[in-house]
Amino acid sequence: MKIALAQMDIFWCDKEKNKSKCIEFMRKAQSSNVDLILFPEMTLTGFCMDVQCVAEEDNKTLTWFKEQAKNFNLNIGFGYVKKEGNKGLNIFSMISKDGIVLSKYTKLHPFSFASETDYYTSGDEIVFTKVNEFLTSTFICYDLRFPEIFQIASSKSELITLIANWPSVRREHWITLLRARAIENQCYVAGVNRVGTGNGIEYVGDSMIIDPLGNILATSLNNEELIVADINIEAVHKLRNSFKVKADRRNDFYSSLLHGI
Repeated sequence: MKIALAQMDIFWCDKEKNKSKCIEFMRKAQSSNVDLILFPEMTLTGFCMDVQCVAEEDNKTLTWFKEQAKNFNLNIGFGYVKKEGNKGLNIFSMISKDGIVLSKYTKLHPFSFASETDYYTSGDEIVFTKVNEFLTSTFICYDLRFPEIFQIASSKSELITLIANWPSVRREHWITLLRARAIENQCYVAGVNRVGTGNGIEYVGDSMIIDPLGNILATSLNNEELIVADINIEAVHKLRNSFKVKADRRNDFYSSLLHGI
């Protein structure tokens, strides 16, 4: 399967300008025979705490991406905000090339350091969906710091995807944790981040596609570009069958310790 990461500079809270930019990325992906394209967290707005401004009740963003998936014959992963009472839901949705909603994942860990917890409600479900031959799980940004959910996801999934607005000040954490999650879980990890400046915060990308051994297959620093790599499901199965880390895990023991924390 060929996967692409749309490392884009997001216009701050300007959905129409960002739609035009997304179309250019999708056009490039189509010409490169990409199967799945991923866009950064809160794709059409940037990481914004003004829920009243960015949140939707009418699913306009979801509907728009469904149309583009059919137009460009692409599976698409993207982020948007849905209204939920007085707060919002930070969502990562996957759409099939036929315009069918494959999954909707709500961020499990809103970023309390940036007061996201004051404006967004936590999700309560790990999501699995099939994209071509790959069983895939979806996470968002700060979720990367919580390895337990990746272990649960990789009990089934061969590909874990993560969309983010991860600031440059913690760049090394992003790179290190993405590679660690691939190695720990013996699966492909694809993390897409934005570039540019949003609300005074600098982002430098480092979007990357990583194989099950932790090797970076494709990445880019601080450039607005489409990052593409081929991934092979047999590489996951071969590694898991020959180096059986999962079989050596003591999940019941770990669970008993967690109950005591």
